[in-house]
Amino acid sequence: MEIGVPKETKDREFRVGLSPSSVRVLKEAGHNIFVETQAGAGAGFTDDDYISVGAEIVTTPEAAWNRELIVKVKEPLKSEYKFLQKGQIIFTYLHLAADRKLTEHLIDCGVTAIAYETVELPGANKLPLLTPMSIIAGRLAVQFGARYLESQQGGRGVLLGGVPGVKPGKVVILGGGVVGTEAAKIAVGMGATVQILDVNVDRLSYLETLFGSRVELLYSNSAHIEQAVPQADLLIGAVLVLGRRAPILVSRELVKKMHPGTVIVDVAVDQGGCIETLHPTSHTNPVYEEEGVLHYGVPNMPGAVPWTATQALNNSTLPYVRQLANEGVKALVNNPALAKGLNVDHHKIVHPAVQSVFPDLV
Repeated sequence: MEIGVPKETKDREFRVGLSPSSVRVLKEAGHNIFVETQAGAGAGFTDDDYISVGAEIVTTPEAAWNRELIVKVKEPLKSEYKFLQKGQIIFTYLHLAADRKLTEHLIDCGVTAIAYETVELPGANKLPLLTPMSIIAGRLAVQFGARYLESQQGGRGVLLGGVPGVKPGKVVILGGGVVGTEAAKIAVGMGATVQILDVNVDRLSYLETLFGSRVELLYSNSAHIEQAVPQADLLIGAVLVLGRRAPILVSRELVKKMHPGTVIVDVAVDQGGCIETLHPTSHTNPVYEEEGVLHYGVPNMPGAVPWTATQALNNSTLPYVRQLANEGVKALVNNPALAKGLNVDHHKIVHPAVQSVFPDLV
C-alpha cells in the first residue's frame, strides 16, 4: 500500500504521523511510504533519516496526500480539505464533536476517516491511542500553568510548591482520568495542594490508593465545584466524554469569583472545553485574559514536546497503521478496537457519539 505522511500545518504542530523507525517497519512489510519534505524536522527527524529507512521524500503536500492511506497527527485543516479523496483512508486525531465543518467535508468527500481518539479496546473502556497524548497533556498542563502563574507572564505570582513559612499554591483538577491523574502527579511532585473532582466513585477509590492523603478527592457535583474553583490558583479541565463535546462545568459567573491572575488550563478544549469562558488558542498565542483570569486553551498541547510525543504516539499507533496497510478497510472488520475508531465512511457518520452531536447530518 502507498502511505502518505504530510507535514502538519496546525500552528506550531511539530509532531509527525510516522517516525523513521515506524517507516522502517512498514517498509520491511512491503509498503511504500511517501513523506513530505521536512515533515519530521520539528520532532528531530531529517529527510535523510527517512530516506535511510526506505521512505521517498516528496516536495509538495499534494504528493504526500495523493495516497491510499494518510497517517497524520492532527485533523485536516481547511487548507487541506482539497487533498481529501473518495476511497482514501485517513488515520489521525479528528475530534469531530467540536468541528462541524470538518465533519461535513469528510461526509461530502467520501473518505474513510478513523480517529485515534475513539479507537477503543473492547470491554476494557480503554483508549490506547488517546492515552499517550493524555499523559503528556496532563503533565504539561501543570508545567504551563505554573509558568503562567508567574507575574512576568501576567499571573498571580504564586509558586505552586510554596516555601517554608508560605503555603503552597492550590491546583484544582476537574476529572480524574488519565489527564487528571498525570496532572496530579506533577502538581503533587511540585508540592502544591491538589484537589481532584470526578463523578466516578470507583475512579476516586483508585486515586486514593495512588495518592493517599496527598490529594483531596471529591465527588464532582455543582456544590463541590462552586466551592473548589474560587480557591484555585490553577484550575485544570480534564473532562472526557468519548466522541462528544465536554460538558460545561464552570460558568462565567464562577470564573468571576476566582482571584485575579489565577490560571485556567483546559485540556478538554479539543472537545469543546468544560470552562464557559475558554476558547481554543494556539502555541503562538497560548493565553488570553478574561474576567481577570488567564486562560490557556491550546488544543494540541503535546505538540510542544514533539520529540517525545511523536515517539510515544507511534509506539501506540504503529500496530494499527500496519494492519490498515496490510488489510486496507478489511482491518476494520478484523480488529474491533480499530472499528470503534471509524467516524465517517461512505458519506455517512458511523460513530454513535458523533451521530448524537450532529443528528441532522445522519
